Amino acid sequence: MRKPFNWREFLILWGVGVLGVVAVLPYTLTLQAPLIEQMPSLPMPLSVVIAVQIVQNAVLVAIAVGLGLLLATRIGLGAPLLEARLRGEPVGQRLRALLAPSVLAGAAAGVAIIVLDVLVFAPGMPAAIATEGHPPAWQGFLASFYGGITEELFMRLFLMSLLVWLVGLVWREASGRPAVGAFWVANLGAAILFGLGHLPTTATLVSLTAMVILRAIVLNGIGGVVFGYLYWKRGLEAAMLAHFSADIVLHVLTPLVL
Repeated sequence: MRKPFNWREFLILWGVGVLGVVAVLPYTLTLQAPLIEQMPSLPMPLSVVIAVQIVQNAVLVAIAVGLGLLLATRIGLGAPLLEARLRGEPVGQRLRALLAPSVLAGAAAGVAIIVLDVLVFAPGMPAAIATEGHPPAWQGFLASFYGGITEELFMRLFLMSLLVWLVGLVWREASGRPAVGAFWVANLGAAILFGLGHLPTTATLVSLTAMVILRAIVLNGIGGVVFGYLYWKRGLEAAMLAHFSADIVLHVLTPLVL
């Protein structure tokens, strides 16, 4: 018997997802500042543009969370800690057990991305990427909430759940649950799409050569696979903690060191 749709869970996840959209704005504006300066004029005041973007993203987050919860329920995924807390169950011990492994996995993914980029990709990258600066660490900290919360709602709760459900239609166990292979296909697929999703931003800096595209897929895919595995095995909260930790390494510690 399927569980009824949990509107409280939906509203909580939607709310924190929208907060992530707002939190990333300083970081985004810093990255886009050169493009904005080159434009002769904006079609409307910048404050209005920002407000419209927030509303548009709020609608997208609502769609992703709503569909994601519906799909996750069908395939045995979701946000187990939040769901348990909403049922009135204590979750402190479960959260403490989840915290260290998720944070360490995310931090390790962040370090692996930096090392691989420096040793493998950076020497062959166009100057615009090689010399790309970092927004201030405080902006990176705020942006980490977008990555850890909002991106996970899009990429894991919605997209990975959708892919598991689709693949599971043809690749399932005798019990009717999607096969283990379906989860791996969905995890890798979501990770690749996560990497491709960063290309529009990269395209504003350089031409999209094969190496630039490969870099985006591999580097972002490392984190995507880690977060997807945690979502599958430990729940959405674990994926969020890992993604947030990876972004702290990439967008907070790196600007402070470099």
